[in-house]
Amino acid sequence: MKSEYREKVDVCVIGAGHAGCEAALACARLGLETVMFTVSVDSIALMPCNPNVGGSSKGHLVRELDALGGEMGKNIDRTFIQSKMLNVSKGPAVHSLRAQADKAEYSRSMRRVLENQEHLAIRQAEVCKILWEGIPESQDGTKKKIVGVETYTGAVYECQAVILCTGTYLKARCLCGEAITYTGPNGLQAANHLTDSLKEMGIEMRRFKTGTPARMDKRSIDFSKMEEQFGDERVVPFSFSTDPESVQKEQVSCWLTYTNEKTHEIIRANLDRSPIYAGIIEGTGPRYCPSIEDKVVKFADKERHQVFIEPEGLYTNEMYVGGMSSSLPEDVQHEMYRTLPGMEHVKIVRNAYAIEYDCINPNQLYASLEFKKIKGLFSGGQFNGSSGYEEAACQGLIAGINAAMSILEKEPLVLDRSEAYIGVLIDDLVTKENHEPYRMMTSRAEYRLLLRQDNADLRLREIGHNIGLVSDEEYEHLLEKKAQIDAEIERLEKATIGGTPKVQELLAKYESTPLKSGTTLAELIKRPELDYEKLAEVDEKRPELAFDVQEQVNIEIKYEGYIKRQMQQVAQFKKLEGRKLPENFDYAQVNSLRKEAVQKLNKIQPSTIGQASRISGVSPADISVLLVYLESYDYKKEHNIE
Repeated sequence: MKSEYREKVDVCVIGAGHAGCEAALACARLGLETVMFTVSVDSIALMPCNPNVGGSSKGHLVRELDALGGEMGKNIDRTFIQSKMLNVSKGPAVHSLRAQADKAEYSRSMRRVLENQEHLAIRQAEVCKILWEGIPESQDGTKKKIVGVETYTGAVYECQAVILCTGTYLKARCLCGEAITYTGPNGLQAANHLTDSLKEMGIEMRRFKTGTPARMDKRSIDFSKMEEQFGDERVVPFSFSTDPESVQKEQVSCWLTYTNEKTHEIIRANLDRSPIYAGIIEGTGPRYCPSIEDKVVKFADKERHQVFIEPEGLYTNEMYVGGMSSSLPEDVQHEMYRTLPGMEHVKIVRNAYAIEYDCINPNQLYASLEFKKIKGLFSGGQFNGSSGYEEAACQGLIAGINAAMSILEKEPLVLDRSEAYIGVLIDDLVTKENHEPYRMMTSRAEYRLLLRQDNADLRLREIGHNIGLVSDEEYEHLLEKKAQIDAEIERLEKATIGGTPKVQELLAKYESTPLKSGTTLAELIKRPELDYEKLAEVDEKRPELAFDVQEQVNIEIKYEGYIKRQMQQVAQFKKLEGRKLPENFDYAQVNSLRKEAVQKLNKIQPSTIGQASRISGVSPADISVLLVYLESYDYKKEHNIE
């Protein structure tokens, strides 16, 4: 007999991975009674794949999440074992922070935060049904609204909003060669019942796959044949709230080795035993995180591929083999991994495997991450067809904020492409056709110079404070920082400097053209070979400022021309984003639109002209037709526009 237990809450979050944690914390911190469901309490904030946070573009996402009041940045600062700023030889737009985590500690630390959060309860249970009721079709096309969830044991939780953060657990199966196990990641229980309930609601489902490499016993690796990879001497924290001095600690090393022709021969000889090439896997895998089989096939001319050996934590001998995810059979894995320098006698602790799972077509979502046709149903993370811990966490935060805003009857938070990498991520998901797991890439962001990881707090902290997730104290700190940056830039633009022997000597030291007449310190900073720090010895009135303030001053002055140009581009972009389109509109009414454009626009129902312009199959000519139509008499009459 099933349970007759019933409980009334505000929000139900399904899943406790990186998306679920952020969603649940956001709702609870905004005062809503929240329950978070997980198939195993031991899997909260689990890192089933790589043991790190951040990296190219992902570091940007974590910084933005932190600026808005999320938890991931704070948690990695508490639990990292190595930290590194990537791309430092390039410009500040692509600098990206990456940290190795102690996996077990990362999960424990996040669990402590959740368990001690007011208004939040954790439940180990499998949700198998979403409860909804029909509503008269509203103007925005909504036909259903959420009323609760039901667990496998029959318990019912009545609520006003549900956030789906199921990750890779829905109807999951793991594949290692011909062997298939019907489990979620790390052998955890799969969630096998919810998909049917979602399909009954009219939600379009997909099947995607991802993979993970093997884990090795540290004692069986010869590190003397590998290149040692150290962390940064001076660690930069992820969170703007973390005291930089608190993260200066001893770090562990990672190691670099390479595949070779022998490795590639073994892979090529066994491709028929790889599930993806043998046709056993239905799902599509991530283009930007390919398996070693994919790399060998697609980059046949490459003689070797980088492989990073990374510790999984301080209290385990397990080592992660970054860059060599695979679904080849166990015997092939042993043979393949042992061809790498330093791994000739390696012992596998956990086999590499591919995982296949159910997810959704994210075109069904608004940019608020609410389903267009189901009021109160939100979704975040890998379930939305993305890949990566950082992408998941950001979506979880936005879904959590907007579920809360919906219940509190406030406007949803939608960040656009000119405001945040999070805006680029969500806009790409809900607007573009993604036929593979989506991964954030720097190349997708049009306004990279403005959306740097170093200024995420200056861009987004105020928004986080207005929502209620950033404290008054944190916000005051931001205002103080802004004031210091502005004051210092103003001082440098006015501070004149002449060609004294000391100044000329400094210029000669950095092979910079000597001064023939007086100039300002700001003008000198703009020279490519100079910067704010280098001029310290000739800048006698320089105040003592924190490193992050100095960094902003330097970037703002040095890249002033480029920044201004990009801000002009943003102003143009905003014009199109400001042109709203009607909800639930039939684009067949618009004469001169091409058939493909009508189909795509009707399917996605973009909220603005800007969003419409980014839909594949909608041409600039179609956008011109739409703009003319919005100004037409018929449109204005129908929508009562003066």
